[in-house]
Amino acid sequence: MAPRKPKTRNPLAFTPLPVTIISSIVYAGLIAALLVVHLVVPSAPSNSTPVKGVNTTEAWADLKELSNGFHPYNSRRNDQVRDWLLRRIETILARNEVKHSTESLESVNDGLRPWNATAPAPVVVFNDMTSNITFSSAATHTSVYFEGTNIIVYIRGSEDEGGDWWKQNSSLMASKAYSGKGGVLVNAHYDSVSTGFGATDDGVGVVTVLQLISYFTSPGKKPRKGIVALLNNGEEDYLNGARAFVRHPIAQFPHAFLNLEGAAAGGRATLFRSTDTEVTRFYKKSRHPFGTVISGDGFNRGLIRSQTDYVVFNGELGLRGLDLAFMEPRARYHTTEDDARDTSIDSLWHMLSAALATVEGLSSDRSPTFEGKTSRDGKAGANAGSDGVWFDIFGRAFAVFQLHTLFALSVTLLVVTPLVLIALNVVLSKTDKWYLLSRRRYLHSVDDDDPIPLNGWRGFFRYPIVFIAATAAVVGLAFLLTKINPYIIYSSEYAVWSMMLSAWLAVAWFLLRIADFARPTALNRIYSLIWLYIGSFVIVVAVTVAEQRLQIAGGYFMVIYFAAIFAALLVSYLELFALPKKSVYVRHMAEASRQGSLMPVTRRSSIVSARPVAAPTTDDRPRGRDGPQGDEGEDATETTSLLRGDRGTSFARYRGRRSNGATDGATEEHEQEHRDALLDEAFGDEQPWSGSLPRWLWVIQFLLLAPIVIVLVGQVGLLLTSALSQTAADGSAVFTVYIAIAILSVLILAPLVPFLHRFTFHIPTFLFLVFVGTLVYNLFAFPFSPNNRLKVYFVQQVDLDSGLNRVSLTGLADYVEQIIAEIPSAHGSSVCGDPEWSNRAGLTTCSWDGLPPRVVSSLPEGVPPEKGYAEWVDYNNEATFTLFGKNTRACRLLFNSPISDFHVEGAASDSRFEPVAEAGSTEIRLWSREWEKPWTVHVSWKGEGELGLDGKAVCLWSDANESGTVPALDEIRRFMPVWSAVSKGSDGLVEGYKHFSV
Repeated sequence: MAPRKPKTRNPLAFTPLPVTIISSIVYAGLIAALLVVHLVVPSAPSNSTPVKGVNTTEAWADLKELSNGFHPYNSRRNDQVRDWLLRRIETILARNEVKHSTESLESVNDGLRPWNATAPAPVVVFNDMTSNITFSSAATHTSVYFEGTNIIVYIRGSEDEGGDWWKQNSSLMASKAYSGKGGVLVNAHYDSVSTGFGATDDGVGVVTVLQLISYFTSPGKKPRKGIVALLNNGEEDYLNGARAFVRHPIAQFPHAFLNLEGAAAGGRATLFRSTDTEVTRFYKKSRHPFGTVISGDGFNRGLIRSQTDYVVFNGELGLRGLDLAFMEPRARYHTTEDDARDTSIDSLWHMLSAALATVEGLSSDRSPTFEGKTSRDGKAGANAGSDGVWFDIFGRAFAVFQLHTLFALSVTLLVVTPLVLIALNVVLSKTDKWYLLSRRRYLHSVDDDDPIPLNGWRGFFRYPIVFIAATAAVVGLAFLLTKINPYIIYSSEYAVWSMMLSAWLAVAWFLLRIADFARPTALNRIYSLIWLYIGSFVIVVAVTVAEQRLQIAGGYFMVIYFAAIFAALLVSYLELFALPKKSVYVRHMAEASRQGSLMPVTRRSSIVSARPVAAPTTDDRPRGRDGPQGDEGEDATETTSLLRGDRGTSFARYRGRRSNGATDGATEEHEQEHRDALLDEAFGDEQPWSGSLPRWLWVIQFLLLAPIVIVLVGQVGLLLTSALSQTAADGSAVFTVYIAIAILSVLILAPLVPFLHRFTFHIPTFLFLVFVGTLVYNLFAFPFSPNNRLKVYFVQQVDLDSGLNRVSLTGLADYVEQIIAEIPSAHGSSVCGDPEWSNRAGLTTCSWDGLPPRVVSSLPEGVPPEKGYAEWVDYNNEATFTLFGKNTRACRLLFNSPISDFHVEGAASDSRFEPVAEAGSTEIRLWSREWEKPWTVHVSWKGEGELGLDGKAVCLWSDANESGTVPALDEIRRFMPVWSAVSKGSDGLVEGYKHFSV
């Protein structure tokens, strides 16, 4: 006999080692890549002038200067920052040798100093010290009067109208609308909060605008469409600066905008949201795009409570544009850690490069995309864009397309894929290869033959059982963390992710291995994919409805997920065509049984059994449709003998197998003589007919399914984690975050289940140990750290009549009490209320008699500040209020019952904005550009003349740049634990008030 040729091992075979190695490498590699993209900001160019007109070293120096102190609107340093910005703009324009003019709104409205229409200044700097606005909010029953101090730089485009077209009338609402092609607005706000230095909120945005001014005024860089660079003042307090811009005549010029913002303190600048597909395509040109439309859906559906100037430009002016902002780490947001030291030049370059590419694209656009008729309500004629879908891929590529394209794809998949699968099932049935759900087959008929077991139904319910059990485990973990250590996500989000992922995979593998040991099946892959298809089909139905009715685009990843599942399932169906016809298989099995030519093997194909071949026996007992009595009446399985009388053999074990050569010579020769070409390739104790299935197609299935799912779902998971993990400090529910991580963990790992039963024990065992370790850590570790400090909110309120002085800290229950326990002045006098008493939902407020503030320095040295409280705020309180505060330019009138109307003397009138909402206002916020300026406020209310009006006159102090101005805040910063940080609890750090009754 010729020697048998050794069989080569297929490195891509669907066997434990290749499956474990390939799957692990793909998952580990892609997850690591996602983490790198998410956590590592692309490096800034080594050359400080990567583009002509842009200098990153200069921008970084500007950021340090800007963030060298707190500069809220109601601070002296805010005025210093404004003067510095005007000087920087002058320096940039002089360096670029650009002819420019500087105008105030008075000269604009009075038509003074008109430029020659044939030779207008290429750049105009508007020093707006005139615009003011009065508006109201129905949601908060609040009215606002605000005086703006915005800086506006208009860079004339080559296609703009000539002349100083903004000077055509003294009345903004009566002026002729700009009739040329609309320009581009780029905005950042130069005020900070009173407790943060404003490096990323919004210092990086401000220096980016300065660099854009430098770039577009450089020789040869004149834009086609004009650019309006807006540095607004007062965003932090109610988006006041952007609202004041609405009152400026040049606000009618732009049709598109880019808003630069910071909602954290570093990292990558994320595309928060956009108005439409067309404008988003210009962001696609940025070097390192980053973001997903899911964040935009969160804003649109009200799930994200904070807002930016975006809503003013889009809502009030009708502009189309983008919101680009920093979003992590949120723990540093509005604290002293929002400084240049805790951000980087890399983050600055990431925003600057994205802004430069976007604005250059928008200003160079030749299409009529953004051109339309100006509406009568003063909104720009920017046309209406289409709802869009967008997301980045590894921070390198950027996908953007219309929502109706996604809707069409969703509908197509929902309609076509079931039809394709039905057709494939029909064809398989017609070709006699439909082994799915097939239990047995007779050679001729049920009356004449013994049944040949096919066991095609085996494993059909395996996936849903495993899926439900593993998912229940991670959902249970979400409940457990919420109960035991709810805030661990604040500092240890990746420990939570590791726990969820390892728990789900360990449970799923353990159950699959038990099932595979007890009842092995070659159809696990296709059955798992069928269940995945069914589940994702239901989800995509809901996603499609949301796309059509709610214009929610965030379900894009589930549509792609569904398409990937279908592609993998399609491969499984095509794979079935490689199987022998069931009639051929049954005939072959019957013949082999009669000849006794099948070789017995052990459970694993790599081990050859040494048992002798059992001779077939006969059974003379009567047969019928119902089969024999006793054991032989039971349903056949793959371990049941085809010969009814043979109780010692099984066709599951009488087949050929792949040999490793680990047998003695005699057995190997015997095996060679009895090899069965039809059956010798099946794995282990799986159905013998499965030996014809291709061994390598699983790799194609895995690569079709897993990578795209890992990338898209993983990206969504990381962005949501960054956005939500530290919102507990704001009072948000933490269970939402945990359940979101649990669900996303399931979505990431679910595509692995069709292949998981082939895994060796090594990776699951390691992950089980990871689960145990992370579970212990997550349950017992302290949730905050010096790098992830818990934010608490400070305000000091002083009754200027009685002298009562209370300091308040608002934060998470238990932890805020631990902080107060460290404050010397709070010992024995702090009172903590129920969360319902807090001015922030979900948080607890504690207060105590604080150290007297020194925000007004009118008393001689050595005299206690409380002696002068009565002089800090002055007012008279008839139907006309005159309100005055020392060393401040921000005050309020609070009413116990709503007013119906009010007017501030000197305020401009604008029919677009109602001073008081229909339900009335219980608060008037007053902001002046001048220090210690009295406000004269005329108030009306229902029942005036018959019913009185009670309330409080309040003034605010927000400047804590000098130590000792707010001693209570200095004390808290000095003694609070290192794992905590203080942020502003209101527009003012100190609020002094007096009661009134009209």
